[in-house]
Amino acid sequence: MENILNICSKSKEASTVLSQASTKVKNECLKNMIFYLKQDKDYIIAENKKDIDIAIKKGIPDPMIDRLELNEKRLASVIEGIEQVINLKDPIGEVMHMDKMPNGLLIGQMRVSIGVIGIIYESRPNVTVDAACLCIKSGNAVVLRGGSDAINSNIALVKSLKKALGKSGLPTDTIAIIEDTSRDAVNYFMKMNEYVDVLIPRGGAGLIKSTIENSTIPVIQTGVGNCHIYVDEHADLNMAEKIVVNAKVSRPGVCNAAEKLLVHKDIAEEFLPKIVNSLNKHGVEIRGCQNTRKIAGNIKEATDDDWGEEYLDYIIAIKVVDSIQEAVHHINRYGTKHSEAIITENYTNAQKFLSEVDAAAVYVNASTRFTDGYEFGLGAEIGISTQKIHARGPMGLKELTTTKYIIYGNGQTRE
Repeated sequence: MENILNICSKSKEASTVLSQASTKVKNECLKNMIFYLKQDKDYIIAENKKDIDIAIKKGIPDPMIDRLELNEKRLASVIEGIEQVINLKDPIGEVMHMDKMPNGLLIGQMRVSIGVIGIIYESRPNVTVDAACLCIKSGNAVVLRGGSDAINSNIALVKSLKKALGKSGLPTDTIAIIEDTSRDAVNYFMKMNEYVDVLIPRGGAGLIKSTIENSTIPVIQTGVGNCHIYVDEHADLNMAEKIVVNAKVSRPGVCNAAEKLLVHKDIAEEFLPKIVNSLNKHGVEIRGCQNTRKIAGNIKEATDDDWGEEYLDYIIAIKVVDSIQEAVHHINRYGTKHSEAIITENYTNAQKFLSEVDAAAVYVNASTRFTDGYEFGLGAEIGISTQKIHARGPMGLKELTTTKYIIYGNGQTRE
């Protein structure tokens, strides 16, 4: 474990240099990241292929393999995200307010970097680049600990990113990766509070629960997405069908995919056969409440456990509800405070849903799949926070900063 201690110690040293780097230097580093990712594209994709081949041999489900894949199209999307981050305003040094006190002191708050950000994540090697570029722009060093399923991909990506740091004159320890994927290694990493300022877990419920319970580093809780779509009695049913299929099928293995569908009783007879047929065409397994099964025919019965489960697969559970109030109550009971949507043409119901549903992102007439840093104009995201302090929803540059008070005086003393 000495190696992990060494990595975190060097990252702390690097963070003091990066925190003082100019916007010009940081943006130049991001441009160099793009250059080396393009130059090393074939090598990165080849290393990613190794991870995919291993996953296939292990019998990993297709949606999980989809999360793991880093093809040319996705690499191009990652690069586009870096380009967006380059064009975003640098938050470091921003003075948010400055007030003059009766004694003449000028007191304000200024944005500063946090220091060292630790990321523990599973699959999705794009997280390696997203985290690195956001941390660089916000003046933070980052220590990455990806899962064993993407280890070859992550190591290849970090090699390219470190080249960019070197070319830009920034410490190469600004971006570090823990290559030991054992449980002992991750547990040891969670105790590095002397060097790591914030720990962000990205993955399933088990990983997040373990991190919260075992870490001595402050944790920002992210990611588990038991997301709902409620089709209201005043919904445009064609719109509803389109949105539900997109939210469930486009990428079922990601945290903003829809896992539950709630349907108002007054439109259930018309809508359920239609949506069940559409989902069946895409190979989605449907589990339903008693009323859903009566209307939609031969589908699997949903158990109590289904309502709280994040499937990350071609599975959805459907429940018929009597009212919007029942829908809101159900979501607030079983949801994970990630992303929730209502499909309705009724303004009052839309506003009620927006006001009363407790989640980081609440939609009216749109797919939950948009909960993403790139889609929200943040360039990328370091995670989707589902807690209520400091950061909530997709975390971009500002969410990776903290503040300090700055005070100007002209000789004041306190009696």
